[in-house]
Amino acid sequence: MPDAAAPCDAAEPENTAGRDAAARAAARAAAEEESAFSHAPVEPDGTAAYGDHPDQVIDFYAPRDTGSSAPATAPLVVVLHGGAWRAPYDRRHITPFVDFLARRGFAVANVEYRRGGAAPAGEGEAAVAGRWPDTFDDVAAALDALPALVREALPQADTRRTVVIGHSAGGHLALWAAARHVLPADAPWRTDGPAPLRGVVALAPIADFAVAGKLNVCGGAALQLLGGPDEFDVRRPYADPALLLPTGIATTLVQGRADVEVPQAVAEAYAEAAAKAGEVVGLTLLEDVGHFPLIDPVADACAVVAEEIAQLAW
Repeated sequence: MPDAAAPCDAAEPENTAGRDAAARAAARAAAEEESAFSHAPVEPDGTAAYGDHPDQVIDFYAPRDTGSSAPATAPLVVVLHGGAWRAPYDRRHITPFVDFLARRGFAVANVEYRRGGAAPAGEGEAAVAGRWPDTFDDVAAALDALPALVREALPQADTRRTVVIGHSAGGHLALWAAARHVLPADAPWRTDGPAPLRGVVALAPIADFAVAGKLNVCGGAALQLLGGPDEFDVRRPYADPALLLPTGIATTLVQGRADVEVPQAVAEAYAEAAAKAGEVVGLTLLEDVGHFPLIDPVADACAVVAEEIAQLAW
C-alpha cells in the first residue's frame, strides 16, 4: 500500500448509532483496501512515453496465454488508475488488476498521468488532488498517442475493439476522455468527433462533481482538481462528466452499494444526468461491495468488472 493516508475518507456522523454504523463500514472498507493493496506490483511487458515528463508514460501488458484456441489479436483495454488524482497513488497500485485483465485475454495499456503535488503548509492532506490543466493535458495526449504506441509496443492489440476503463478518480478520467468531442468549443482537448471506442467502463467513478462536492468525496478532491472555489464554476464545464452528455459512446458504471469512499449517489447522479440528456448508461450495483474490491483480483467483484468489459469489447 502507498505510504500515505487513504485518498478518500468518509465523513463521520454525529449520532451514536450513526457512528457505530460508520465504524463498521470504515472497518470493512479498511479490510477491502488492505486486500486490494496486498498484491505485489506486476511489471509490464513494455513501456512507452507519450511526453517528456516522467509521469507521461504508458505500460503495456500483452494478453496471457489462454490456450490453443486464443485469437491472434485481443481487445485493447485502456486503464486509468484512481487515487483521488493525488501524487502518492500512481499506476503501480492497479497493476495486479491490470495483470488480472491480461490473464483474461485482454491487451492492456496502463496510463500514468500527472497528479497533485504537496499540500500547502498547515493543510492536513498528504497531497492536493490533480493539476490544472496538466492532468487533463496528459490524459488527452495519452489517448491521442496510444494508437501509434500500441502498434509498436503491443501488436497483439486490436485497437478497433478499445474499451477505456477507470477506477474512482480514474473513472472520472475515463468518462471525460470519452466526452472530449462534446467539450466546450474553446477547450484545448476537444476533438472533432467521438473517440473510436467500443465503450467505457467506469468503476465507482467521481462522475458528478456537484454531488461529489456535497458529499465531500475524497476530502473535496474535485474542488482541488479544478483549482479551488474561485475556479470551480468556471472550469467545471470543461471537466465534469455529468455536464458532458450525451457522448454517444456505450457506457457502463460499476458501483459497490457499500462504497463509503465514493458513494453510489455519485454514480446514480451521472446516470440520471445521462438519461435527461437522452442517453442510456448502464449502472451495475453490487451488493455488499465497497470501493476497492472492484480492482482486487481475488474479489468476486473483479470478475464482474471483467465481464462488463468483455460485453463491450468482444
